[in-house]
Amino acid sequence: MLSKTSKQPTVFASRLAGILALVALLGLFVFPTATIARNFSGAGTLWLFPRGIMDLSGFPPEKIPDLALAGTLNWVLAVSLLVTVIAAWRRQSWLWMAGLLSLLLGLVCAWAFTHNLGLLSQELLANNVPKRRIPYLTGGINMGLLFPVLSGLTALVCGLTASPVWMQRFERFRGILIPFVSILLSIVVGSIVVLLVQAVPADPSIKLDFAHQWYGKLDLLWFVYTTLFAPLTNINDLFQSLMLATPLIFTGLAVAFAFRTGLFNIGAPGQLTMGAIFAMLVGVYVPLPAWLLVPLGVLAAALGGAFWGFIPGVLKARFGSSEVINTIMLNYVAAGIFVLMLGSDKLPFFGKEYPLPFKSPGFEAKSYPLQEGARLQPLSSLLGLDQSGAALSWSPLIGIILFTLLFLLVRHRYRALLAGTAGVVVSVLLWSTLKIPLDNTVGSHLNTSFFIALVCAWLFAIVMWRTTTGYELRAVGLSPKAAEYGGINVSRNTVLAMTIAGGLAGLCGTHYVMGGALDEYVLKQSLPTNVGFDGITIALLGQNTPLGVVVSSILFGVLDTGGLYVDQRLDALNRDIVTLLKALIVLFIAAQGFLSRKITSPPPAVLVKDLEKKEGQA
Repeated sequence: MLSKTSKQPTVFASRLAGILALVALLGLFVFPTATIARNFSGAGTLWLFPRGIMDLSGFPPEKIPDLALAGTLNWVLAVSLLVTVIAAWRRQSWLWMAGLLSLLLGLVCAWAFTHNLGLLSQELLANNVPKRRIPYLTGGINMGLLFPVLSGLTALVCGLTASPVWMQRFERFRGILIPFVSILLSIVVGSIVVLLVQAVPADPSIKLDFAHQWYGKLDLLWFVYTTLFAPLTNINDLFQSLMLATPLIFTGLAVAFAFRTGLFNIGAPGQLTMGAIFAMLVGVYVPLPAWLLVPLGVLAAALGGAFWGFIPGVLKARFGSSEVINTIMLNYVAAGIFVLMLGSDKLPFFGKEYPLPFKSPGFEAKSYPLQEGARLQPLSSLLGLDQSGAALSWSPLIGIILFTLLFLLVRHRYRALLAGTAGVVVSVLLWSTLKIPLDNTVGSHLNTSFFIALVCAWLFAIVMWRTTTGYELRAVGLSPKAAEYGGINVSRNTVLAMTIAGGLAGLCGTHYVMGGALDEYVLKQSLPTNVGFDGITIALLGQNTPLGVVVSSILFGVLDTGGLYVDQRLDALNRDIVTLLKALIVLFIAAQGFLSRKITSPPPAVLVKDLEKKEGQA
């Protein structure tokens, strides 16, 4: 795959680009091109290029947008995709240019269609029509325009494999192949389930012939998956998704840190529970000034989880007992302590009853409220988004994108510092110019524990790959005997790894107790400890890397939020589709995405050249 005798794209890259370009070319004519409007049940009015309009809702909009320009651009796009197919088939060095042209044309086609929808929406807004009654706001591109954009991007990337410099840069992303392919396979299998379970959402008055069934089924798939990812386009839903992702980041980091050191941490639920208990004890009972309570509460949550991870670490290092069994058993012990503290305000012991000061009066099993100074503020309040007339600035997102591009493209010793400085400067300069007014105020339990989670991910990367301690931990994980032969204290590092992993899981207490994620600033018996087990899935999907854990957690948070809307709008599908996708992702990751080892971990280029030389001499 890596060896080339001329400046041509690799065989695999050319075939991939050609197949996707051919699918996109055919899709222009057999996929729904765009959606003009859609009702609450998912039935839509579709634009089929070049066939025309197909309505499945029974109540199409009164005005149809002008599609002349968009149709002409689609024909030009079809020619561009055909050129891309030819370039990929012949492995031309200019494949990347054909891909770039298809990508730009696809984006222009999408803009032309959405621009026309926007004109109709503005006309209705000018006539004082409420937004909820404007059908065009639910429209947008469909599969027919998405595939050309994706195929153009793929051809662009695949065409750059003709350059050795770009090939070296792409090699750095080989680690994301397995999770990326696993997600794609889970979407494919999930699509089959959706097609089998859910009928075409259409008005009963419409007779569904073969064409209606074909386009309706394809539109159904588009509707389901765009609904699942719809939280990315709404600030309230995005905050909700990040709130759900915060505990997953903590538990995912806890499992990933242990994995990196050769340990299997199944004890995140118990460590989470102990961290929440310690945070509650500090927040309720410790009489300190407000400016000390928050850092002390965060430290207490980390210490509670660290102590619960320290125990199986010592048992593993001292007696060689399985950390899997120990952590599972400690989950039950932590749950027992939790129920003991909040289940009743009295403790019967040898015929006598002793008062317990933890449960608040009433029937609900919860603690007393935390002191005001021990509470983490919601991000919507800190950013001023919970007030009328609030505006959101997109400059931080621009800064993050700039940082990522510079970090990946610049080859310099201080590239992280340069990229970070450029990202911060651009964010500050564009802060006031990129503000977008919000239609509604933002109310969310997303709090500053999200930033604590991001800091933990950053410290994970620093400790594991930039310190001597991290080197020793990774060495113990790869080969304990070899590490011990090299002078590394295996027992000490085993205890240290489980302690740090437990501390990361314990920090979930900052989210649930100090951050008010349970609707109150208290410790409740409804504490969702199952997110501790979800951390295993997050770590697997994120390939045990900090960045992978953060991205995977946000992905799962978005899917959980979008699953609520799927449940509301379709009769045969519910939130179980999200559970199905998660389960499929884990299964496909366990199968390594069915990818060959030649793709996931190929031999070094030097060995390939030596092998080719020997074969040539033979």
